[in-house]
Amino acid sequence: MTTSTGPGWAQLRQQTRALEAQTDALFHTYSRFASAPNIPPKPTEEEQNTESQIQVLLEKREFLIEELTRHLTATSPLSSSALKQNNLTLHRSTLQDHTATLTRLRASIADARQRASLLSTVRADISSYRTANPETAEADYMLDERGRLDRSHGVADSVLSQAYAVNEQFGVQREMLGNVQRRIVGAAGQVPGINGLIGRIGAKKRRDGVVLAGFVAVCMLVFLYFM
Repeated sequence: MTTSTGPGWAQLRQQTRALEAQTDALFHTYSRFASAPNIPPKPTEEEQNTESQIQVLLEKREFLIEELTRHLTATSPLSSSALKQNNLTLHRSTLQDHTATLTRLRASIADARQRASLLSTVRADISSYRTANPETAEADYMLDERGRLDRSHGVADSVLSQAYAVNEQFGVQREMLGNVQRRIVGAAGQVPGINGLIGRIGAKKRRDGVVLAGFVAVCMLVFLYFM
């Protein structure tokens, strides 16, 4: 005779899923320590607490998976569904992945801390050397200034080159416009009677201008006469 383990199974699975979600959230916090720009030489209290909480969650999940395994093996073959077996396998796989992730993040944080320590040591050695050898520090400063001046000259040369290129383009465009104007004038000269037509148009404009000026003058005289 077998005992029903349905409620126990459901409750254990619910607890397992909740702990998996908590582990994911803590991994998000723990991964930031590896990518911190200025990682401290020793683990901070927050880092230690986060790592400890992850480890505790992994141990709790391992215990719950063992309980789920016992529930599954204690039931009769008829009531042990393939779905339960698949769920158990998924929880085991997730636990293995999270355990490997913790190991990887620990190594990444240790490497980052080691690199930061090495860089700090190198900087301290350079600072000590410059303090003991002020002439070397002055030479390094002059080299840095020379590099900045070279970069400034490079920028100025680039701007001047662009200005010269624009000026050259303007010259080419002026020459093209001049050629177009000469071609238009030449084409107009080749058309029979075009020059006479242009002359008549100009004479008509001058005649209209004289007539308009005379009309305005007469109007002014009339206006002054009746004032």
